[in-house]
Amino acid sequence: GAGGGSIAHIDPMGLLKVGPESAGSVPGPACYDRGGTQPAVTDADLVLGYLNEDYFLGGEMRLSRQAAERAVAERVAQPLGVSLVQAAEGMFDVVNENMASATRIYAAERGRDPRAYALLAFGGAGPVHAYAMARLLKVRRVVCPLAAGTTSALGFLLAPMSLDFVRSYVARLDGLDWGHLASLFGDMEEAGRAMLAAAGVAPEDMRFTRSAEMRYVGQGYEIPVPVPCGRLDASRLAEITQSFYAAYQERYSRYRTDVPIEALTWRIVASGPPPSVDLRAHDGAAPAYPGGVKGRRVAYFSATKGFVPCTVYDRYSLAPGATLAGPAIVEERESTIVVGPSATAHVDEYLNVIMELA
Repeated sequence: GAGGGSIAHIDPMGLLKVGPESAGSVPGPACYDRGGTQPAVTDADLVLGYLNEDYFLGGEMRLSRQAAERAVAERVAQPLGVSLVQAAEGMFDVVNENMASATRIYAAERGRDPRAYALLAFGGAGPVHAYAMARLLKVRRVVCPLAAGTTSALGFLLAPMSLDFVRSYVARLDGLDWGHLASLFGDMEEAGRAMLAAAGVAPEDMRFTRSAEMRYVGQGYEIPVPVPCGRLDASRLAEITQSFYAAYQERYSRYRTDVPIEALTWRIVASGPPPSVDLRAHDGAAPAYPGGVKGRRVAYFSATKGFVPCTVYDRYSLAPGATLAGPAIVEERESTIVVGPSATAHVDEYLNVIMELA
């Protein structure tokens, strides 16, 4: 429940909360000036100087700073007895902590340390908040793809044709009805082949991946376990059992061999080939802004406890190899990248802006 439209409110205990309620796109945040009166994350981002009110959607839509300030002041600042900027900073911090907490939980459930990874910032508001979120997670690298606001749509267009089939069959592995199990997978694979063929996928390009949700008998949670392809009969029991042990070991760093295993659901993913796409988008055209700099404005950072001057860059004027130092703001039609103090960034061959935190 975290996004540019997430609404800030004061709960019955007098605490600031952000989301999960959202203003959506209609009426949208107050700054859209389309009838919305409740303060949303985008309003806070505008108050803090991260967004350009004259360049939202590449200038196709003008944001109202006055409406944003009024909503944040009336619904957050005044009830809490703080300044407008403190209220906006509070909204910004709370939604960042919401996302960071969800990330920590997600990583911990999989035995992962977020510090070992890079943070991929996508969505319209993702690159605005990525620097602050990376600091919370102690992540050192942030990757901001070109046209970050359309990344989900790009993923949808570039993902291979894929169909998921699921069948329930609860049984212990040592008591499986192998004929019944083979029939379940056979029916799912047949349905997958028919649907992929109808979508124009050639038979030789079809791929089928099997898995099952399994657990030790008596447990309340299951884990996904790969299931081998080909004929399934009692001769595959040891292989499937070892697959469960490997999956359990990867997640929990241990497993037991003296407790029976049961499966609850069986799955097949039927997919076609991924499309071949070259995402290197730079066409070598002369930049609209030599050096990429289009201006300067002030923005607020918690690290400095105040507004500081930021160099504003035009995303489309930054060629591969370009470098910049924070505090800086990079503007594009679909999103805005906030490079915080002490961070640096460079542009790679795919026009990703890769931010490095000190």
